[in-house]
Amino acid sequence: MKKVYIISHSHWDREWYLPYEQHHMRLIQLVDDLLELCENDPEFKSFHLDGQTIILDDYVQVRPEKKPLLEKYIREGRLKIGPFYILQDDFLISSEANTRNMLIGFEESKKWGTPVKLGYFPDTFGNMGQTPQMMREAGLDVAAFGRGVKPTGFNNVVINDEKYASQYSEMWWEGPDGSKILGLLFANWYSNGNEIPVNRKEAKLFWDRKLDEAVRYASTDHLLMMNGCDHQPVQKDLSAAIRVANELYPDVEFIHSNFEEYIDALRADLPQNLSTVTGELTSQETSGWYTLANTASARIYLKQMNTEVQRQLENIAEPLATMAYPSAGQYPHDMLRYAWKTLMQNHPHDSICGCSVDEVHREMVTRFKKAKELGKFVADKAAEALLAQIDTSAFPEGSKPFVIFNTAGSAKTGVAEITLEWMRKPFTEGVPSRLYYKLKETKLPELRVVNIRGEKIAAEIIDEGVAFGYDLPKDKFRQPYMGRYVKVRIFMEQMPAMGWKSFALMEGASMDLQSGNPIVRKQGYVLKNEFLKVSIQEDGSLKVLNKETGKRYKGLMVFEDTGDIGNEYIFKQPEGDKAILSLCKKATVSIQTANAFVGEVLVEQELEIPISADERLEEEKKAVIEFRHRKAQRSKETAILKLATKITLLKGSRQLQFETNFNNQMKDHRLRVLFPTGIETSYHEAESIYEVVQRPNKVDRAWKNPTNPQHQHSFINVHNDEHGVTVANFGLNEYEVLQQGTIALTLLRSVGELGDWGYFPTPEAQCLGENRVRFALSFHGDETDKLRTFHEAMNFQIPFSCYQTSSKHAGHYPAEHQFMKIEGDAFALTAFKRKEHSDELVTRGFNMTGTEQPVSLSIAGLTPHRCNLLEEPVAAEVAKTIKPAEIISYCWSK
Repeated sequence: MKKVYIISHSHWDREWYLPYEQHHMRLIQLVDDLLELCENDPEFKSFHLDGQTIILDDYVQVRPEKKPLLEKYIREGRLKIGPFYILQDDFLISSEANTRNMLIGFEESKKWGTPVKLGYFPDTFGNMGQTPQMMREAGLDVAAFGRGVKPTGFNNVVINDEKYASQYSEMWWEGPDGSKILGLLFANWYSNGNEIPVNRKEAKLFWDRKLDEAVRYASTDHLLMMNGCDHQPVQKDLSAAIRVANELYPDVEFIHSNFEEYIDALRADLPQNLSTVTGELTSQETSGWYTLANTASARIYLKQMNTEVQRQLENIAEPLATMAYPSAGQYPHDMLRYAWKTLMQNHPHDSICGCSVDEVHREMVTRFKKAKELGKFVADKAAEALLAQIDTSAFPEGSKPFVIFNTAGSAKTGVAEITLEWMRKPFTEGVPSRLYYKLKETKLPELRVVNIRGEKIAAEIIDEGVAFGYDLPKDKFRQPYMGRYVKVRIFMEQMPAMGWKSFALMEGASMDLQSGNPIVRKQGYVLKNEFLKVSIQEDGSLKVLNKETGKRYKGLMVFEDTGDIGNEYIFKQPEGDKAILSLCKKATVSIQTANAFVGEVLVEQELEIPISADERLEEEKKAVIEFRHRKAQRSKETAILKLATKITLLKGSRQLQFETNFNNQMKDHRLRVLFPTGIETSYHEAESIYEVVQRPNKVDRAWKNPTNPQHQHSFINVHNDEHGVTVANFGLNEYEVLQQGTIALTLLRSVGELGDWGYFPTPEAQCLGENRVRFALSFHGDETDKLRTFHEAMNFQIPFSCYQTSSKHAGHYPAEHQFMKIEGDAFALTAFKRKEHSDELVTRGFNMTGTEQPVSLSIAGLTPHRCNLLEEPVAAEVAKTIKPAEIISYCWSK
């Protein structure tokens, strides 16, 4: 006998085609109706609150008096909550952000009642490959999702690639480490049981169709019907509709149910021949148009801000606060929790994906800024406590000590920059304006930078003049002053991970930065160090020689502009449109910094491109013509887009860094930078969530989209057995691998509408105005050298943290110290924090390879113990190796 499990729900996009507060007020109405139903209809068994606990916060914010009633029905099991804090887009947020969503979601759920033990991803735009391992780590063994797998059904059992297709809506899902969970695909979407009729005639037509559709993909007689959709009000007459269905179909049992009941029944009857899908689920068996991967390039400014805040919290604030704990005596759990929750409010799929109306994304910018300031406050206070315990007593009297921290997970080469106060005049000493001019007229002595052993250090020292400043003491009123400042740019080569080095600015002759081989040569057209020779061509493109391998690369850093008549979700190039390349005009090259340690040149280029699409596009958008059927072309009117790219090469570095600035005043176009590697290979690699994923360069036979956009975090790599190239980025999440191993990195996508189910103009998605993008290029030999470039790419996103200490003083920490030592090139550190509500230290990371690798972590005075992603102890050994694609978390205690 077939049994139909009807689960009431409303997929709650917190913000999307309406601004947040518009959706918010509709949420209040929904939950009010739910509570009323629970009070008055005993047959209304339960409602699934979309797997996200933030809904509860949003409701109580307006209806605080209803909290006891809400809590009552959650504890009774009639309102189903959790296990996540928000429904995220997992590909566009960091590994740790995905974990914190679970960590906070589980804890918030337990405050109210019991979370639903289901990984719930109803509308995520593709699903990360490490989902099975992450779910297992959180005690979950089932995930439900709406996208990424093609269901074939009984009448279409031909599967081109079993990795991405399944005959049934139920399947096994296996991660790259071998973890396996049960996967539930909403094959007929999560609205297949929406608005069930009560009228018998209408109900018969409805159920004849819905039952046929469900049976087509179901592997058992247990059929799932999702009664709800996006922002769907609750069906108040559902109990009557279910009674009618049972009367109409005596051989079928219809019940109002929940996921726990459905999954328990399903497990008992699962057939032996379920398909197994593996790794990422990104709709590879489809035409390729609706994978929605182009959301990675919608409103790139959001992705850049997200990257900046994630790095501020994960890689600066938490590590500094963790290292400062012995000195500070406390860890700012509450502040960091508030920062993370603020950040994650920007992580739902319609938010971070940049596919909402303009009002939504304006509010996101404010949240990003708030979260960033929270992270800076935590970092600054932690650094203050830590600095007080770092011994700088060996520096000379009158010097200005400062400390540089590398809070990345591996050694880092780069330029650390800090503005130091050389002298100050408190307002208590006189009239502010007189103090200002007195300091301004004071001539600075010759200055140098020394390390703790008194050795001169390579540094650029720049007079920054006089500026107003103030202190905010904990026990006194604010104290304003005028200060004389000096900017120091100090060259750091292979600074160890999770540690610090102390320096001082003092009087005396500085190191001659020109001694040794200069990085910049031939009027700026050549940059050269121990490892690379970079030649800038007349058209602005680059030729690079990797001295270690002898491999030569040409045509690097070519900018490409094409039209885009798509929307925030999907890129669509006009029919017959030809790419405009930066090879048509002569570039201008000028030297910015030239010494033996740092080389910086500016390459200025011009692209003459159309100012927008032609007038047909606006009419087609208004008529809601699906983007694939649009006839619009690019405008005949053109304008100049100026690109100014600073190229940086450092002594001892194998990484070439770029910063491109441009003022975009054009609409309806996409800008990319191209790096031809000349490497023909079937696969490439990119950083994803807790893995370096291997992806095919060629698309499936069913693929119709002429482009194949992909997601990344810090890098993408193309290599063969002899050599390879890694392109790093900062908040540029979209790339594509073209013919001849060309890596195309998207820098900007300008569109004017949301897309999807109607016409929602989004003029701010054109991203007009000043834009700054950063990316980098590393080269390697064979596989043994590849991992180095991955670490370089990750470190590209993490700046040095630099702080001036008040004066020289004693302390129990040495002036140079490494807090944690990490051995194992394949290990990528993702977390260095304190355990929630505890002073235990937590570290987490993953194996970047598909083979077992050596790894060793050590922290003086502490012993590691295995824990899961929820920071709960587990019975597993602390091994000297890490398994393929394994995520490992340690809790450290004395």
